[in-house]
Amino acid sequence: MELFPIKMKNFYVIGVMSGTSLDGLDLIYLKFRQNEIWNFEIINAKTYPYEDSVIKLLTNISKKSLDEVKKIDVEYTKKLAKIIREFIEEFSINKIDFISSHGHTAIHDPSNSITYQIGNMPIISKEINQNVICDFRVQDIELGGQGAPLVPVGEKYLFQEYDSFLNLGGFANISKHEGESITAYDICPVNILLNNLSKKIGKDYDDKGSIASSGKPIVNLYEELEKLEYYQSSPPKSLGIEWVDENIFPMINKYFDYPIEDLLNTLSNHIANQISNNLKDIDKVLITGGGAYNDYLIDIIRSKTDSEIIIPSKNIIEFKEALIFAFLGVLRYLNINNCYCSVTGASKDHCSGNFFLLN
Repeated sequence: MELFPIKMKNFYVIGVMSGTSLDGLDLIYLKFRQNEIWNFEIINAKTYPYEDSVIKLLTNISKKSLDEVKKIDVEYTKKLAKIIREFIEEFSINKIDFISSHGHTAIHDPSNSITYQIGNMPIISKEINQNVICDFRVQDIELGGQGAPLVPVGEKYLFQEYDSFLNLGGFANISKHEGESITAYDICPVNILLNNLSKKIGKDYDDKGSIASSGKPIVNLYEELEKLEYYQSSPPKSLGIEWVDENIFPMINKYFDYPIEDLLNTLSNHIANQISNNLKDIDKVLITGGGAYNDYLIDIIRSKTDSEIIIPSKNIIEFKEALIFAFLGVLRYLNINNCYCSVTGASKDHCSGNFFLLN
């Protein structure tokens, strides 16, 4: 039984992605078509910065009780719908098969079989008057997986010219494609740390890493960071803000008598070192996410690895994850597996995502 009345050869989809760094909501409108391989065309794309009220709502959400998170979920879902409507109106989009949304990660603790993405409530479909596919992580957790990363499946279909991908967002995550085998995991926190420190001196972020480049490494902090147990564990593995709150922020807090530029420098060198440790035996890697604009961080990574670092077009840098979550919705519609157990550690490959359909 088909979920939509007509089997479509072309899919017109809006992908929606909210990252842990709270820099805004990424929306992308695409046309997907399958010939011998899947092709995509980016029609419109825009990041809508979060209003202060939304940032306040989402900051430290992982520390809230489940009841509090559920209340925030209702409010955030309505705010999310408002931004999606604004995007549709701004670009006069009139052909939409469905919205495919990641939601925003409120709680991610796979070791305790918990993940909660807010913004994935059924009311979103009625709020924007569109069919919606969302909430891609829960089923994977129920099958014993990490619920992340999910992006490598989209990379397999849409970016076949590359075999390694590094995304520098709130966290650094990598995926390595060797034939039919995919290994993917989170490496370390990135912008969730750098932006947090930048805000302490009145900056939303460290533009191009210029503040970090003016600092000096704090040797003791660097050595403590390098010894974190997570870095020694094997994939599948993933990180959440809960891990950062427990393991890294307390460590940084001990060094707040040092200048912020020294803290940023130390963290940048730590991040680059962990990333370079995970680029061994990789010929070339495609880098996306906001961290791709951090020239200082990229320069350190280049100095520590023999891998060729490829920085793609602005739209791919900024919207690759939103693009891929749009495509995961297409796979869900077609009932094609969009979660691989080799990546997440689930008990089997599966097709994940909830449908909220208009009557």
